[in-house]
Amino acid sequence: MNFILEFTWYYIVLFLFVLTVLVYVHEWGHYWVARKNGVRVEVFSIGFGPEVYGWTNEAGTRWKISAIPLGGYVKMLGQSDLPSDEEGEQPLSEEEQAVSFQNKTLAQRAAIVFAGPLANFIFAIVLFAGLIMTVGTPRHYAGVGNILPDSAAAEARLEVGDRIIDIDGQEVVWFSDLVRIVSANPGVPLKITVLRGKEELTLAATPKVQKRTDKDGNPVEIGLLGVRFDPEQAEYERQNPLKAVWLGVRQTAALTTNILSYLGEMIVGDRSAEELGGPLKIAKLSGQMAQGGFDNLIFFMAALSVNLGLINLFPIPLLDGGHLLFMAAEAIRGRPLDERTQEYGFRFGLILVLILMVFATWNDLVDLRVVEFIKELII
Repeated sequence: MNFILEFTWYYIVLFLFVLTVLVYVHEWGHYWVARKNGVRVEVFSIGFGPEVYGWTNEAGTRWKISAIPLGGYVKMLGQSDLPSDEEGEQPLSEEEQAVSFQNKTLAQRAAIVFAGPLANFIFAIVLFAGLIMTVGTPRHYAGVGNILPDSAAAEARLEVGDRIIDIDGQEVVWFSDLVRIVSANPGVPLKITVLRGKEELTLAATPKVQKRTDKDGNPVEIGLLGVRFDPEQAEYERQNPLKAVWLGVRQTAALTTNILSYLGEMIVGDRSAEELGGPLKIAKLSGQMAQGGFDNLIFFMAALSVNLGLINLFPIPLLDGGHLLFMAAEAIRGRPLDERTQEYGFRFGLILVLILMVFATWNDLVDLRVVEFIKELII
């Protein structure tokens, strides 16, 4: 019963808000590049199913909000995921062919397809940069957030929450000061002054010796205390727009690398696929992030935007990456793949996407303890 109490309308509303924004950004990327390349966009829809509200602009695009708010799409003239879907349609006139997606060059079509994921990456950079400019980046004090077992810190009886303020007469303010002093003194007994609550204590610690190689490949020894910083003991520094954008790019790149690393570990069996989440888990996390503050929700949106952009670039037919894969084959062969091959590819992609969605949703149900709840009702 807990999952029902926890999973409130508040989570659902926030999930739909986050999803709508990210889908709009993604589809806007396709739309904007398509229009710049002279392609007629027939429909720009937020959601699927029957139209709830809409209007037609001067360019002839039908902008609409549809009944099922779980995605969206852009429909361009002459574009179809399944070639056979076009059978029975009236052939395009000369004027329509000029603004048709299929009659554009390979480079133009690839740019239109790639623009959706690219828009998500750019949006993530903008959100990260906005947070860095307004909230700032954390600079951690020399606070103890975690102590590794059998470490020098554990032997010295340091405690979580302590703030180190002095080591052998050297003032310590930031965690970087702590790392610099300790790493330079492997195996050397040190007097460490800590602030525990309102009381100052002096402890003795001898950093453990660890052998590493420097940037030139030479063996060196460094000292390790065995503590991690306390995220609660930090000062936030706001950055100027130029540096904020650069840090936003770095954050987006690092997140992309982490996602790919996780997927690689999952494929080789080093990580469990049970960690994959679907729409219910995203809804739950959206609510939890919003409760932690608006800046947390924005960070979450940026992370999801990176996920959405990256997933759409996977070489799975039906996703943007699948379209780009077919276009790469067209570039190599000098002509498009035959319609049957494309059709089978798209149908395979549809089945694979549906399987992944079902698997992720099942993980959500297990995580929210829905299965246990149903079992209790039956038993």
